[in-house]
Amino acid sequence: MVNHQHPRFSAALTMALIIAGVLAQFPAARAAEAPLVAGIQVSSPKPQARYEVRAIHDPDGTGRFYLGREIAQVMGAGGIFWLDRPEREAEEKPAVVIDAMGLRGGEVVADLGAGSGYFTFLLAAKIGKSGKVLAVDIQDEMLDALQRRAAAQGVTNVEEVKGSETDPHLPAGGVDVVLMVDVYHELAYPYEVMTNVREALKPGGQAVFVEYRKEDPRVPIKEVHKMSIEQLTKEMKVVGLARVRTVESLPSQHIVIFEKRG
Repeated sequence: MVNHQHPRFSAALTMALIIAGVLAQFPAARAAEAPLVAGIQVSSPKPQARYEVRAIHDPDGTGRFYLGREIAQVMGAGGIFWLDRPEREAEEKPAVVIDAMGLRGGEVVADLGAGSGYFTFLLAAKIGKSGKVLAVDIQDEMLDALQRRAAAQGVTNVEEVKGSETDPHLPAGGVDVVLMVDVYHELAYPYEVMTNVREALKPGGQAVFVEYRKEDPRVPIKEVHKMSIEQLTKEMKVVGLARVRTVESLPSQHIVIFEKRG
C-alpha cells in the first residue's frame, strides 16, 4: 500500500510560506498588469491575485488555492528515501510511463521536479546519447544528488537545471516533452510555471503529468496530493495546452498528456 507520508515543512515554516505567498501577490512590479484571474479577463479595473489564501485548509496543504484546488506542501530533500524506495517500480510502473511518452530517441526531455533522478536516468537511457534530459529542480540538495548519480553512472546526456518557484528555466521552443511525476500539485505557482513550460515546448510538444487519481477514493493518498483529470484539463486550458490522451494503466495514477498547438 502506498502512503504519501513523506517529510513536510514545520508548521512555522509553512505559515511563513503562506505569508510570503500573500505578499507576493502585491509587488509594485505587478501594479501595471492587466486585470486577470488565472489568465481570464475580469471587469474590475484593479489587478487581481490569481491565488486565494484561506485560513482553514488541509493540514498537508499550503493554504493557497488555485482554480478551486489547494496547493500541496512540497517534499523536501529529506524525502529522497521515498523517491528511491525499492517498491516504487511495482507501485508506479515507470516503464509504462516511459512507453506512454512515445519517445523515439534523440529528443530533448525535461524532467520537471526531477528530485534525485529516479525518472531522469530512465529517460536518459531511452533517448540515447543523441538526446538530452534537462533535470529541473529548485532544491540544491536534489541537484547535488543528481550530479553525483550521473557521475557515478557515467551518464553524459543529463543536464541539471536550477529552476525557481515560477520558472523552470527551460530553453524557449527547445523542448520536445516535459514530464512531471507527482509534482504538479505541489507547484507553488502553477500558472507561472506552466506558462513558461508552454513557451519552452516546441510546436506539437507535450506536457506529461503523472498524478494520483483523485476520482478514486481507494487510492491511499492524502486528497491534497491527488489530481483529477477534470482539474488538470481546466488548469492546462488556462495556459493554452490541450489534452490529447489519458492512460489509466498504472495501479494508482493517471498519465495525462497535453499538447502545445498553434
